Amino acid sequence: MKFCPQCGTQLDDAAVMCPNCGANFAMPQPNMAYQATPEYDHTAEFDAKDISDNKVVAMVVYLLGTIGIIIAAILAGDSKYAGFHVRQQLKIVVLSVLLSICAAVLCWTIIVPIAAGVCCVILFVVRIICFFNVCSGKAVEPAIVRSFGFLK
Repeated sequence: MKFCPQCGTQLDDAAVMCPNCGANFAMPQPNMAYQATPEYDHTAEFDAKDISDNKVVAMVVYLLGTIGIIIAAILAGDSKYAGFHVRQQLKIVVLSVLLSICAAVLCWTIIVPIAAGVCCVILFVVRIICFFNVCSGKAVEPAIVRSFGFLK
């Protein structure tokens, strides 16, 4: 028998995910290329069954943008995991809209629309990272989006 490194629950030797806290130890943690800061990683807050049942719905959120938010909000029902990802994508969409408004209002400066375009590309990369987090069953707040206090 082995024990969960996060919560100490006794597990079967073949277990790859803790049924108590949702910790995933199928991949070795120290060798991971990207490891989220624990305060922004909310994966342990969600039930493993909720994650596995609603992973596809959470993927739709990042694949389809604004329409994905609407579809996921309808399909997710009471899923806290899908709701978490709907909120994160909604934050990304709000930032994209604010960037577009700034670029439109200050289009005469030329540099602001260019900077807004670069920021929109960065937000697109953040969406891709979020999509891959969902593929691995994680619930991590996006790196850039979490730093904006008005989106909490």
